[in-house]
Amino acid sequence: MVILTLNCGSSSAKYQVYDWDNKDVLAVGVVEKVTLGDSFITHEVKGKPKYTLNHNCPTHTDAVDLIIKTLTDPEKGVITDMSVIKAVGHRVLHGGDKFTKSVIVDDAAMKAFNEVKDLGPLHNPANIMGIEAAKKVLPNVPHCAVMDTAWHQTMPPESFLYAMPYEWYEQYAVRRYGFHGTSFLYTAKRAAVLLGKDPFKTNLIIAHIGNGSSINAVKDGCSFDTSMGITPLEGLVMGTRAGDADMATPFYVMRKTGMSAAEMETALNKKSGLLGITGQYADRRDIQAAALKGDKRAILSQNMEAYRVKKYIGAYRAALGRVDALVFTAGVGEFGTFMRQLFLDGLESIGIVYDPAKNNLAHTRNTETLISKPESSIPIFIIPTDEELVMTEDAFALMKGTYDVHTKFTYSFQSKDYVNKSRAAGLKEELVKNPELASIIAKV
Repeated sequence: MVILTLNCGSSSAKYQVYDWDNKDVLAVGVVEKVTLGDSFITHEVKGKPKYTLNHNCPTHTDAVDLIIKTLTDPEKGVITDMSVIKAVGHRVLHGGDKFTKSVIVDDAAMKAFNEVKDLGPLHNPANIMGIEAAKKVLPNVPHCAVMDTAWHQTMPPESFLYAMPYEWYEQYAVRRYGFHGTSFLYTAKRAAVLLGKDPFKTNLIIAHIGNGSSINAVKDGCSFDTSMGITPLEGLVMGTRAGDADMATPFYVMRKTGMSAAEMETALNKKSGLLGITGQYADRRDIQAAALKGDKRAILSQNMEAYRVKKYIGAYRAALGRVDALVFTAGVGEFGTFMRQLFLDGLESIGIVYDPAKNNLAHTRNTETLISKPESSIPIFIIPTDEELVMTEDAFALMKGTYDVHTKFTYSFQSKDYVNKSRAAGLKEELVKNPELASIIAKV
């Protein structure tokens, strides 16, 4: 049995093909520049060279069609025909407050996604188009929606409400929703396994740091507070998003410049953050290269990002009281050794003490690592996220009728014996090249 997962962004369509019977990933890939022209697909199959093909995809329907053709190609593909795909899992950015868990997509769900489309204007339209496109190509299998916001529906009102006119919440659903929920679910469950604790007696601070970044305070295994808000704009300094700022700033600049609301929204989401500070870089690798050459604005952007992360870690340390572990995940969280150093420097006073040598070794997606010193009262884990596995397991369980909200549902990766076959194979090769990595692997 094969399960396909799709993550359609505004100009991309990522996918994964999972063999449920053998519990292994058959293929992963992405179609980039969808709707923009010069589209191309990158397709990866274990044990084979990476495959790239230029193919124009003016719509997400074309992108999904290209994915299907690639998956069933006699030479490049991994399945003989579409009949082996028994379910499709879709990532949906924003479910508003209408969903507390993943759902099978029906007319009511599609109606709800469209109703909250304005809350996720950069992502939800693409998510919806991806679902519609996939249903046209695969009309006879269940399509399941996994919402980024569902994980955070356990937040209490004091966490999710804004100190604004209450009728805005009642009439327009203005509140904090939070995102990266699928990633937080996976890493929270895995952290509990590493700690040997009941997940619902575990308090965590999880930092999902990538181009988009957010931090989650997890109390007794459930989301308690998070840095992103009604949209993914609030919170940390991100690649192109401003994060926290005085809400009067946009009005001030609009009066000064004559910018429209749409132009301001674009500026805050796509021209701010690290890109806005450096003037030219959003990728941390480019920023680090520039910083090493003495670029003052690149250095400033790093310090601003690190300071914001520290503030949230400190705030959530106070809010939770007891913290069982600090977790880093996502692209920068997993690979950004220098930025992790900046995030962690100076946190000794709140019980967080990292080992610089261990931090420098931790640069992998193939295993979970521990980079804290023995005297640290709060362990520091790096847990490579696996959002696709969560989507896959949700889709399978929905198809079988066994799925429920995460407080009443157990995932395969919650077992201390869980093994990701692809990552295990990658780790074996990695340890040959870097045997020291074994010294920081987190033990279950």
